[in-house]
Amino acid sequence: MGALDAFGTLASAVLATIVMLAFAILSLFVTVFVVDAAAAIGGLNPADGFVVLGATILAAAAILAGGVGFATPEQ
Repeated sequence: MGALDAFGTLASAVLATIVMLAFAILSLFVTVFVVDAAAAIGGLNPADGFVVLGATILAAAAILAGGVGFATPEQ
């Protein structure tokens, strides 16, 4: 049953990767709107590239901070 266990582990890893990518893309879109709204509240009018850069940095930091606990497998 070792081959079936390995296939199940691979399938779950692929599924988890797809789900995490979907959530990463969704969080980036939401963060772009949040950064744009925060700039508008502050009376700023940054270029679109800076809004996307700020949102990307915030989303990447949140994803990395949330995924640090999954780095070590359970024994």
